[in-house]
Amino acid sequence: MLIRGRNTKIIATLGPASSTLESIEALFLAGADVFRLNFSHGDHAGHLNNIEIIHTLEEKHGRPIGILADLQGPKIRIGTFEGGPVTLDKGQNFDLHLDPIPGDNTRVHLPHPEIFHVATVGMDLLLDDGKIRLKVRSVSSTVLSCTVTIPGVLSNKKGVNVPGAHLPIPAMTEKDERDLAFILAQDIPWIALSFVQTRDDIDHAKSIINGKAKIVAKLEKPQAIKHLSAIVDASDAIMIARGDLGVEVPPEEVPSIQKRIIRACRATGKPVIVATQMMESMIASPTPTRAETSDIANAIYDHVDCVMLSAESASGAYPRESVAMMHRILHHTEKDIVSDYHVIKHSAHTTLSDAITAAAREITQHLNVKAIVTLTASGATTYAAAKERPYAPIVALTQNKRTARELCLCWGAYSIVVDIDKSVSIDILAVNLLKENKFAHAGDKIIITSGIPFQKESTNVLKIVEIA
Repeated sequence: MLIRGRNTKIIATLGPASSTLESIEALFLAGADVFRLNFSHGDHAGHLNNIEIIHTLEEKHGRPIGILADLQGPKIRIGTFEGGPVTLDKGQNFDLHLDPIPGDNTRVHLPHPEIFHVATVGMDLLLDDGKIRLKVRSVSSTVLSCTVTIPGVLSNKKGVNVPGAHLPIPAMTEKDERDLAFILAQDIPWIALSFVQTRDDIDHAKSIINGKAKIVAKLEKPQAIKHLSAIVDASDAIMIARGDLGVEVPPEEVPSIQKRIIRACRATGKPVIVATQMMESMIASPTPTRAETSDIANAIYDHVDCVMLSAESASGAYPRESVAMMHRILHHTEKDIVSDYHVIKHSAHTTLSDAITAAAREITQHLNVKAIVTLTASGATTYAAAKERPYAPIVALTQNKRTARELCLCWGAYSIVVDIDKSVSIDILAVNLLKENKFAHAGDKIIITSGIPFQKESTNVLKIVEIA
């Protein structure tokens, strides 16, 4: 098995720069643990080709590879301009109309009645990722009369953001539902849900997915932060989508919001992903800026589960180099923070499972334990171990291939798909697999945690085994 020598996972987005077997394999060998399929771009045939390549690489390298399917979500955009792009000057009047009439430098079509329902006088509207800002002067059922407060050039179909308002728009569109049916047919373990505003968005998606995949809630709306606890509780993992979040939230607030989200996830043991612009400069440059390097390292000091590359690996000039550089940063930073794990605040150990996984972490701190082995059907035992951030890698033994792929998102976890033969001692099985995969050797100590009987969802057994 390919052992990374680090705990934090790397998610790499696939795209035009990484859509062949050779390029995807290069990203995997450079350090990618999970591949993101962005359903805002491409078609089902292209995504299916990438899925088949990933599964081929799994077989070739003998290691599960995770896949994250990212749904597009609703896109709020203006209409078109009759004479091409227009220039908006500061202080001028500019109106948004529900009527589908081609625009000019005084008005444009806004085909979203939901915005007219929630708009209020004094509200700010952001166009083109915040490059242009309008302030609402008056509201009617068909016209929002605005004043330009930040000027610029505006062209067709640019996006609209409404900071501070809860938009009565579902997180899933008809396109998303078609994409979701395709995704579920491929048995992909993780689905990222865009435009999450409240727990209801998660619950609706869950009712459709019906346990066939896990949900990553993308936090990109300020409204989601107001409902953070409920969203974290309902989700299986969280993605901090800093690009879209940074459009609607003042830039100075994004770092503290990021840390708040990470703390909420760490307290509950839910995997947390930091995404967007982590190494934006490497879209065109072979090396990152020092600020980008520090950004990644700070996420690791906060003990996140994953960091993600977007355009850097999907469409940039240096996709393999971006993954390799991220791997190097993670590897170096984790060496520095081994002694820092003790400062993590743990939630109360109120259950037997909590107590056992906390004990396993303490043992790895004081003994030279080479690995924690978790026997898991659903992945719950492995997530419980990862929540404590132990000082040894976690090797998850599972009979379920989808669970093995799912755990590629889990901090510190390596998955091995095995047949659990009840006639063979679990100790013997674990020892043989660890030796075979070079996690441990004769004379090393390992910890085995599991739920007995095997299908039991909670951890109730801990054993220390010395390898003969």
